[in-house]
Amino acid sequence: MAADDVRELLLSTTADASDPSTPLSAPDLRLLIDRLRLRSDRLHASALSFTTSHRGALASSLARAVSAADSSASLESSLDSALAPLASSPDLSDLKALADRLVAARRELAERQEHLAAASTIASLAARLREARAATNPLDTAAAAAELKPLLIDPERSGSVQDDPVVFGLLRSDWEQLVDELQVGLAKNVEECMEFVPEGRKVVVRAIPRGHSSGRHGIELPVALQALEIIDALDYGMAKIADLMMKHILVPAISNIHTAVSVELLEEGGPEHSVSVLSIVPSEELKDNKDGSNLYSRIIDVIKFVCKFICMENRKWIQSFAKLTWPRISDLVITHFLSKAVPNEASKLIEFQDVVRSTAEFENKLRSMMFLLPDRKDGKLTQFVDDVEVHFAIRKRSEILVKARNILVQYDYDNPLESGDRGDSVVDLLFLPEKCFTSKSALLLMKLVHGALKLEKQLDRISPVAAIVHNDFYHLSQEILGLAFQYHADFPIDLQKQVVFVDLASIFSQMADVVLRRQIQLAIDSISEAIDGADGFQNTHQPQHYESAKFSIEQVVFILEKIRIMWESKLPKSTYRKSMCLVLGSVFSRITRDMLLIDDMAAEETLKVQNFIKAIFADSPLRKECLGWIVRTPA
Repeated sequence: MAADDVRELLLSTTADASDPSTPLSAPDLRLLIDRLRLRSDRLHASALSFTTSHRGALASSLARAVSAADSSASLESSLDSALAPLASSPDLSDLKALADRLVAARRELAERQEHLAAASTIASLAARLREARAATNPLDTAAAAAELKPLLIDPERSGSVQDDPVVFGLLRSDWEQLVDELQVGLAKNVEECMEFVPEGRKVVVRAIPRGHSSGRHGIELPVALQALEIIDALDYGMAKIADLMMKHILVPAISNIHTAVSVELLEEGGPEHSVSVLSIVPSEELKDNKDGSNLYSRIIDVIKFVCKFICMENRKWIQSFAKLTWPRISDLVITHFLSKAVPNEASKLIEFQDVVRSTAEFENKLRSMMFLLPDRKDGKLTQFVDDVEVHFAIRKRSEILVKARNILVQYDYDNPLESGDRGDSVVDLLFLPEKCFTSKSALLLMKLVHGALKLEKQLDRISPVAAIVHNDFYHLSQEILGLAFQYHADFPIDLQKQVVFVDLASIFSQMADVVLRRQIQLAIDSISEAIDGADGFQNTHQPQHYESAKFSIEQVVFILEKIRIMWESKLPKSTYRKSMCLVLGSVFSRITRDMLLIDDMAAEETLKVQNFIKAIFADSPLRKECLGWIVRTPA
């Protein structure tokens, strides 16, 4: 105990105890001894109480201390053993050799652990492959194969397996063989679920194939398709039945108008053994109507049968069948119906709108059945009918060229009078009071020319035909410029100076410009007429004037959108942009002029006019063209 603590024990009784220089008397010492003894008894009692209450914790701490002491002794003994070789030699060079052996031993241990892990993985993969082959349910086999694929096939390595152990290559080959056997067997099973009768144009679909090539009972059709989907081989399994459905069912249904679709549902021993039959039967009473609705109805009936009895209304299975058949179906429809439905006369183009409507309804129906995707990218038929004027012009041009060639080739110039048509070949000269004999080919050619020139009426209105005529002239002008370099040297010397192809090229280029300028002016006139209905955008805060102005703007947007559709896909890009800028410049100039002529405009009118302008930009493919015109227009 410190001296300060001892003096504190005397403070309460002795006044001078606070002075360190004052000596202690005998009574003070006796009092101090008594108080120290009392303090010691209290501390002993407190320690005994703490020990009694924490006996378990103290015992555990003592046990850990003993164990730590033993461990220290063991470590000391191990250290002595490790340092024993050094004790006999004062040279410490053996320490490096010992450390090298220790590092080598640890490296060897790590390699053996890696080899052990690889061996364990290989054994596990081999066991899973054996289990997959032994599985009786094809779904279990397919699931196991799908789980093993990322473990054996690394898509990021693009098939490079040079660094892999040989055993991995063997396992990979075994897996590929398993998948190949599985998809071949499942595809064969799917094919066996269907029986095609070529003579009767009939297909019989069974839920389970009647017989199997291996002699055992086959797999249910939906199970086989599901297993094919799991191993990403659905298209492989669908390919053969898609080809057979095209050959025996869809081709007869599309190419022959005197047919109908018949569907029967039979049951043999319950729904799991159901049999569905689809037949293409002759029907003399059925006549295909002009809009193609009967044809489209037959195709829809066939696809409904496929969706219900083959694809089981599974969206992924339906789209797999569609991917394999729709390109061929659409080509057949175009060949056997739409191309033949294109009018031969321009006056009948309006009647083709019934075909446009029924075709759009047909593709929308297929989308509702999940056969076609909803993004309309596969709308091949609607794209064809929307371009009917283009097909009409191309057909007319081809017919004219074929007729002209036949007239020139078939006429017999060696015996022009044998046909007895001398009277028909005597013609009046247009600018002379005389007659002359001409060949029949010249008369037929002039008749053909007159018929072709009637197409000029197509250029008197906004039409995609006019865009094609412009392109024809433009293309010819470009080609003619190259003729001078290709064939000029082949002409006789006396004609080489007279034959100048550049003159012809400029003529065709001017004709192309005339056609395009006429179309632009027709577009501007049509839009101006629509803007006239807005009555100068006066008093738009009044309901009647507002509706008139709104209808006018809607007409303007409609005309611009129509022009965009006709021109953008046909004219050269630079020509299209230039033409649209001219049209848009006229539109905005006219609207701006009408608005500037308004004497006074209320706040409500201002908002209405602002909404009109936004209507031209909002939610329209024209937004890009309008913004492009604004950027090109100087401030």
